[in-house]
Amino acid sequence: MVQQSGTGVALTGCGSAIPAQVLSNHDLSQVVDTSDEWIADRTGIRQRRLADPTTSLSQLAVTAAQSAITMAGIQPIDIDLIILATSSPDDLFGTAAKVQAELGATRAAAFDLTAACSGFVFGLVNAAQFIRTGAYETVLLIGADMLSRWVDWDDRRTCVLFGDGAGAVVLQANEPDRLLGFELRSDGSLNRSLTLSAQPQPKVLTADVIAAQGSYQPIVMDGREVYRFAVQRVPEVIEKALHRAGYSIGQVDWLLLHQANQRILDAIAQRLKIPTEKVISNLANYGNTSAASIPLALDEAVRQGKIRPGDTIAASGFGAGLSWGATLFQWGR
Repeated sequence: MVQQSGTGVALTGCGSAIPAQVLSNHDLSQVVDTSDEWIADRTGIRQRRLADPTTSLSQLAVTAAQSAITMAGIQPIDIDLIILATSSPDDLFGTAAKVQAELGATRAAAFDLTAACSGFVFGLVNAAQFIRTGAYETVLLIGADMLSRWVDWDDRRTCVLFGDGAGAVVLQANEPDRLLGFELRSDGSLNRSLTLSAQPQPKVLTADVIAAQGSYQPIVMDGREVYRFAVQRVPEVIEKALHRAGYSIGQVDWLLLHQANQRILDAIAQRLKIPTEKVISNLANYGNTSAASIPLALDEAVRQGKIRPGDTIAASGFGAGLSWGATLFQWGR
């Protein structure tokens, strides 16, 4: 990674949106063989929000974006670029352009970015490069997922984990630069550990030609492998981002991790020697919302007055790919 020496970046607004439906652990115990105690003990999750069949990903993304735009004190017409980090778009051809239209951000280019639970961090770094090179001044980054669409509700190992939601941030050109450092990684040799794989069905067209009719199998995860991966690799990548920024662990005000599992959050914090009171966690109420989890937790902490302007945040996303990454930034201008 080569840091740009030109225009700096600041996160100037945030927002979030969640579906109205609440599915508690007790509710889930009526669907599969599980219990509130079993789920909470192994994951830290007590409930999650699920979109109903009439709610689209774009609706959640737009609502989150509107809140972020308002906080940043800008108008949709001011946005140069929209990046939608998602693995569950409304349309496989992309949903970002639909969000652009619904926001009225008529000047903005828009595209989807897919990096699963690392999507927001990968999107943040991508957005920053457009600003640092001088190409754009204002970028809207949205992390949104509805993985309830792709859960096997008969598999208690995975169906208890995921919830739906969206979070957004506005990034703007700024001096000084508030994005202090980052590190991104991928390891496709571990891809099998967490998948939402295409499962095409044969479609005979002629005696000599068979096409593949598209469909997908539900989410499949090796929980133990993902736990080992996260606990080992995430502290390393955070330390790398800190090193690039010239910062130490002691200078970090908040650790903001992808909200996957409370045991993972606790283990990573312990390895980094970051006290519990500096760890942002809201997965008890929302579960694993994939690319939405970091901006959703950020927005909640900012609006609660927990995260204040100037606070230094170490954020890390990790998940399918396998992919993982970390950023170090200061909130606000």
